[in-house]
Amino acid sequence: MRKLFQPALLVAFGASVSFASLVPNPAGDLFPLKKEVKDQTDSVKKDSLNYPKFKDLPLKPEREVKFTTKEGTWMSVDVSPDGKTIAFDLMGDIYTVPIEGGKATPFTSGIAYETHPRYSPDGNQILFTSDRAGSDNLWYIDMVKKDTVQVTKDKNGDVPGAHWTPDGEYIIVSKGRRIAKLWMYHKDGGGGIQLNENPATMKTIDPFVSPDGKKVYFSQRFGSWNYNALLPQYQIGTYDFEKGEITGITSRYGSAFTPTLSKDGMWMVYGSRWEDKTGLVLRNLKTGEEKWLAYPVQRDEQESIAPQGVLPAMAFTPDSKSIIASYGGKIWKLSVDGSPAVEIPFEADVKLAMGPRLYFNYEIKDTTAKLATQIRDAVPSPDGKKLAFTVLNRLYVMDYPNGNPTRVTSNQFTEAMPSWSPDGKQLVFTTWDEKLGGHLFKAAIGGGVTKLTTESALYYTPVWGPNNKILVYKGSNRLLQEAEGPGISGAEAELVWMPASGGAFRKIMNAGNNGNPHFTQDTTRIFLNGPGGALLSVKWDGTDEKIYARITGITPFGSAADPHSDHEHASLEEASTVRYVMGKPISNADAVNYCMLPEGSNSREPQMMPASASTIYMAPVGNKALAQVNNNVYVITIPSAGKVPTINVAEPAASNFPARQLTEIGGEWPAWEASGKKVHWSLGNGHWVYDIDRADFVDDSVKTAKKLKMLADADSVSALKAQGDDAVKLADSLAKADKKRIDSLFKADKELFKADSIHKAQLKEKETYKPAENQVKVFFAKDTPSGSILLKNARIVTMKGSEVIENGDILIENNRIKAVGPTGTLDAGNAKVIDATGKTITPGFIDTHAHMWPTWGLHKNSVWIYAANLAYGVTTTRDPQTATTDVLTYGDMVEAGMVPGPRVYSTGPGVGYWMYNMKSLDQTKNVLKQYSKYYNTQYIKMYLVGNRQHRQWVIMAANEQKLMPTTEGGLDYKLNMTQLFDGYPGHEHAIPIHPLYSDVTKTIAESKMAYTPTLLVAYGGPWAENFYYTTESPLHDPKLNRFTPYNELNSKARRRAGGLGGWFAPEDHVFQKHAKGVNSIVTQGGLAGIGSHGQLQGLGYHWELWSVASGGMSNLDAMRVATILGAESLGLDKDLGSIEIGKLADLVIMDKNPLENIRNTNSITHVVKNGRVYDGNTLDEVLPTPRKLDVSSWTKATPTVTTSVQD
Repeated sequence: MRKLFQPALLVAFGASVSFASLVPNPAGDLFPLKKEVKDQTDSVKKDSLNYPKFKDLPLKPEREVKFTTKEGTWMSVDVSPDGKTIAFDLMGDIYTVPIEGGKATPFTSGIAYETHPRYSPDGNQILFTSDRAGSDNLWYIDMVKKDTVQVTKDKNGDVPGAHWTPDGEYIIVSKGRRIAKLWMYHKDGGGGIQLNENPATMKTIDPFVSPDGKKVYFSQRFGSWNYNALLPQYQIGTYDFEKGEITGITSRYGSAFTPTLSKDGMWMVYGSRWEDKTGLVLRNLKTGEEKWLAYPVQRDEQESIAPQGVLPAMAFTPDSKSIIASYGGKIWKLSVDGSPAVEIPFEADVKLAMGPRLYFNYEIKDTTAKLATQIRDAVPSPDGKKLAFTVLNRLYVMDYPNGNPTRVTSNQFTEAMPSWSPDGKQLVFTTWDEKLGGHLFKAAIGGGVTKLTTESALYYTPVWGPNNKILVYKGSNRLLQEAEGPGISGAEAELVWMPASGGAFRKIMNAGNNGNPHFTQDTTRIFLNGPGGALLSVKWDGTDEKIYARITGITPFGSAADPHSDHEHASLEEASTVRYVMGKPISNADAVNYCMLPEGSNSREPQMMPASASTIYMAPVGNKALAQVNNNVYVITIPSAGKVPTINVAEPAASNFPARQLTEIGGEWPAWEASGKKVHWSLGNGHWVYDIDRADFVDDSVKTAKKLKMLADADSVSALKAQGDDAVKLADSLAKADKKRIDSLFKADKELFKADSIHKAQLKEKETYKPAENQVKVFFAKDTPSGSILLKNARIVTMKGSEVIENGDILIENNRIKAVGPTGTLDAGNAKVIDATGKTITPGFIDTHAHMWPTWGLHKNSVWIYAANLAYGVTTTRDPQTATTDVLTYGDMVEAGMVPGPRVYSTGPGVGYWMYNMKSLDQTKNVLKQYSKYYNTQYIKMYLVGNRQHRQWVIMAANEQKLMPTTEGGLDYKLNMTQLFDGYPGHEHAIPIHPLYSDVTKTIAESKMAYTPTLLVAYGGPWAENFYYTTESPLHDPKLNRFTPYNELNSKARRRAGGLGGWFAPEDHVFQKHAKGVNSIVTQGGLAGIGSHGQLQGLGYHWELWSVASGGMSNLDAMRVATILGAESLGLDKDLGSIEIGKLADLVIMDKNPLENIRNTNSITHVVKNGRVYDGNTLDEVLPTPRKLDVSSWTKATPTVTTSVQD
């Protein structure tokens, strides 16, 4: 009988138990959430104040923002059919208020974000959009039946608005990802029908059904949005329900949008832009005559994606004489007869449930050495007993797994991409030196190093093949020399081979769009990868191409179904998410655009396309291949079928041929051992070996054990049944009672529940094969100066509150500040002295959104981007999306003193919509372990990775792993607010709407979400950089020319045209208006940062700082944003951001006082970073070790005049 009870016990141990707990709140944080409020938003209590909850979000609130307000930002309104009540949304909740005004009553509440209330024609239901089920959908609450009904059930879309048909039976909703379309649903259920399909690129939002029910009016445009947009962007169209036809009915230069009709069908009110402001236009639908009804009103959203419509929703009163609209933070009644507008006052007690605050202090330690963050290009010897790899661009070999890594050469330039000889006794690798160019070397293990090539060129991806031949992609040195950013052009490159002993190259083929050359036992063929995840081979002369399979993986969240996409006619290049340059895969062809939402993605709904493999290696022996898709590694059986199969490994168990996912967390640089039985990969400084035979044995053992247990359980049940029905009933009763008892124990004892969870995890781990993991430890010496330096007689703006020492000294010892005080009060001893009379010293500038992308793959030894930023006073940077992991090595290079530059922090590659499709909290935790355990980034960029549920999983996992996530603004105000409520500690890019009223700014300030608006690429209007290119002269700035390559500067500053540049009327710029919101947040005690976005390295930081200051911010506050607030935003304020004893010596010395004029920040004479003093114009080191900076690698000589030609 005991055996019979065991299944019941296991069920009990697997019971779902919820324990709510609050984390302690630091001083000055928000109120901890009261129990009654937590209950209101937790579990299955209540989602609104009066109606039962339907769905739940995973994140449980831990904080609360409370305030009473008489104003609100972007409020959509509606009027009840009896004309007595107004419904409106405010900060993601629905409220009602008498039409005369008064105290607002909350209609919905909780952490779900709910907007756009619309009364049904009979007044019994209120329709609204909500993400309460995890994604944006349409819902209504039936006030008579006391019921909540979900209308749409999408997992991957947005709902900009909806409207009832006059009979109250149907609902017209605008929904989609980027290109929203009109759909019709019945209120009682069903899948609905799409009304408008073509043209596929036409976006239709703001639906409003005519009073006669014959048409739906809407705002329409082609594409989703444009940066630096030209007008018009929107016009109003109608859809005829009888004919199914769309007709445009406006053609205004300032656009026309958000149509709203009167109940009698006489009037239409809509929004339009006049010059730089938005107004409401009144049209008589009978005569066609128009007049301005109100001007100016709420600034429209035609220059963003308009997630809640181009204007907040409006509504006519039942008598058709007035329209109710919100603008200026208030609700107004506007009469069609032109009478003065009447304010409808309201007062709302707002209680916002919020997620936990994620703030972690990251200490900057003064250790003499540091463990290298990343090993690159790791490849095992054929027998797997040795591992070759690079650290800080130097080649190492170790006995694996327990040996000590040792340098292979004494070269002081880049070494990369090693490949073993078939006998495992030698290595071939490529090199790069800015003066010498590139070469191929070979090294005998334990022996000498030989330069193989006589011709200096760019060599990529060398592979030691059979018959002592070495394959390599070869191109001109110029390809890398002229690369100012991460990528290179491989158009001229060739795939060639040379004898392993050296000699002439033989051409195989043009490099083309292929890569990852490798070999199998068939020595007559070269295996390659091609577009679309293709595994192929060619002969040694490049002919007879054969394709064996195409490997694809998950469909990332960023893909969306498009029923009109002709997938079968898409080229491989279009379908692929990978391209090859000189044999190396560039993971996702659009990765370089993902520093902000790429404009090109807005023209139509993205296609539902699985990601293709970036790396595929056929096993040296046998019929298996390993493949990397996104960041996971798989092993797949490749059939010989006479056809080319597409093998999808998204769900390996369901793949059309045997497939297995090897990685749980992720991996890079996958490689086979020669036996074809073990696979290697790396991540950060971790390295894994997967033993396929051992994994098969574990899997078979587990399957056998489960079968035996099933047979034993079946025998027990059969024996019990033989005793009769009474015995079965008794056993079942006892099992249920035992389960109930254990459940109650778990509810009473949190530790028991925790112990059981650990026990179950351990049991599961024992049933699963785990690859062998090893940390590869290579330490490097950190660059820390020694000695003392005294900066004397300067004005010191300490950023310690509002403290300014008008005539003071700073004593630096090694790399930290030892003392600060009035001039003459410090004991400087034998310190070297710099007289700073008449100058102003501030802390070093912190760029919280700095995209600095040097070359990927083959790294340079001098980095102009880093030098430019340091020369302009930027001593600390955080790059919130690096696309690749190259930054991990570059950051170590700066710490090692190999290249001058600011402190390089980053989020690593974004946790982005193009890479992932989150399925569970556990999977999300594994994704984030890449960053917390292996990349050691401290930060992540949650980049539109999914719906609200997915985004909450990310912040829950980040909190557990002590990561500070920041977010992509995405031109989406609704998204921005949900990320704020979920507790995200960072926000990148401008919130696209303005003005922001106190409801928003107070919440941002109290939540301590750090707002980095990147105004140089402002959302919701022209980019501020265009203002500076128009009014400044960067092209002829001597300092900028010293630190910026010729092509880079001239391409940006000589001419400005196209979608990302141009000229705009001064009043059309929005950066000053966005800056007012930043100022409001800061003055209320909030956090903000200066983020130059990599638009113009170095000087661009100052442009951004001046832009942030342009909204009325005091110069002191602007400097606080540039220093101490930026440091706090990154959790670095214990070591950076102010001039205080014990903090790191990162300083900027200026000729002029920025407190008098913020533009004086660009009068830099010296920069101090980590205790080293640099000349601000040349970046030559002044102290403690005077030395010149060599800028020759990125500068070009001006042509010598050799002709007599005159202009």
